[in-house]
Amino acid sequence: MPYSELFHIMVKPIGPLCNLDCEYCFYLEKEKLYPGTKNWGMSDEVLEKYIQDYLQAQGGSEVTFAWQGGEPTLLGIDFFLKAVEMERKYAESRKIKNTLQTNGVLLNDEWCKFLSENDFLVGLSIDGPREIHDKYRVFKGGQPSFDKVMAGVKCLVSYGVEFNTLTCIERDNSCKPLEVYEFLKSIGSRFMQFIPIVEKQSTVVGEDSREDSLLHLDSSAVTDWSVEPLQYGRFLTSIFDEWVRHDVGKYYIQVFDVALQMWYGQPSSLCIFRETCGSALALEHNGDVYSCDHFVTPENMLGNIMEQSMGKLVGSEKQREFGRDKRSPLPSYCLRCNVRFACNGECPKNRFIQTPDGEEGLNYLCEGYKHFFNHIDPYMRFMASELAEQRAPANVMQWIMEKDEGFPGSKRGRNDPCPCGSGLKFKNCCQKNGPSVFSKSGRSRALPDHNS
Repeated sequence: MPYSELFHIMVKPIGPLCNLDCEYCFYLEKEKLYPGTKNWGMSDEVLEKYIQDYLQAQGGSEVTFAWQGGEPTLLGIDFFLKAVEMERKYAESRKIKNTLQTNGVLLNDEWCKFLSENDFLVGLSIDGPREIHDKYRVFKGGQPSFDKVMAGVKCLVSYGVEFNTLTCIERDNSCKPLEVYEFLKSIGSRFMQFIPIVEKQSTVVGEDSREDSLLHLDSSAVTDWSVEPLQYGRFLTSIFDEWVRHDVGKYYIQVFDVALQMWYGQPSSLCIFRETCGSALALEHNGDVYSCDHFVTPENMLGNIMEQSMGKLVGSEKQREFGRDKRSPLPSYCLRCNVRFACNGECPKNRFIQTPDGEEGLNYLCEGYKHFFNHIDPYMRFMASELAEQRAPANVMQWIMEKDEGFPGSKRGRNDPCPCGSGLKFKNCCQKNGPSVFSKSGRSRALPDHNS
């Protein structure tokens, strides 16, 4: 029987093994969970059990399999040919989709032909132009990976493989938002994810922070490459200001799309911004299931699919408690916040600093998210109001242009509702305030709280 609630599994068919040695990677350390392992590849028995079990647990007419790592292409094409055959064997009448997250360095004609013929959506990890990308994304010997990745991009494009980009935002590239954004557009990325790097620093002097991070963590210190909170907010805001004026409907940026969901009154499709979580789990190479990709630790292992059905593991009280715990420990500083509806304290893994009044459990990225969400509020209100009227959110670009020009009065009646979503008449809102509502810098005036 299908499990009664939607859930998603991030599969690690080769565990944490990777051909790159990215300094900020949080998953390479997971080798220590399986000491003595020689063959990291998922066995045929585990693969078939997973596919059969996952399809049985999922309701609906369409099921998506997400293959990650480590670096899944290290398994070779034959592994994924078997996976596709097994999916077809057990799919019955359901439509199957596959996604593959990769660093791109092994992509060649053979790989891209396979991905194209089997309609895989590829998530490509790339951090920006050469000098940005090669700062952290290097091979085991320290050699740069940019040229290999770009060869992979060219191959994907030549075979018509749909791809998204996943860009890690660290302390260096967070200061170059438009350079990163324009580069991603230039290589053909129309769907972008920006992932903030936040890694707590080891407290053990002389030991590698990654090697020791499972056991010895300072509660406040972060690594030198971790993004600074406010700068992350400014990174998002800079790209948003470019996107909202020129690129709405042309380029899709995950955090912007998710924000629009929340301003429209829908729950976030991204777990970090939901009030509770627990529906995005991780499956290791040997069949072990963990509560979350960021909580692959012994205390968060739910069990093994060779011993229990996936539906039972996902629906277990332990997993439900894990999901509820995201909501319960929010400090009062968060509960009073005007953008809590959009943030909900973000991911618990980042809640390790104090509030201004000394309360524990504030998210490290709080300052950045407050900056970003408050900045986008008027724009999001307008786009949400367009959606409510069954009009295109991309109309925001014309709206901003009119605002910058002073809103010619002939385009809207004085007694019409103001298009900014404030609830006031046009004559008492944007017509009265004119272009000062949005200055050339994109800074917005204060509007009523979202929940007022």
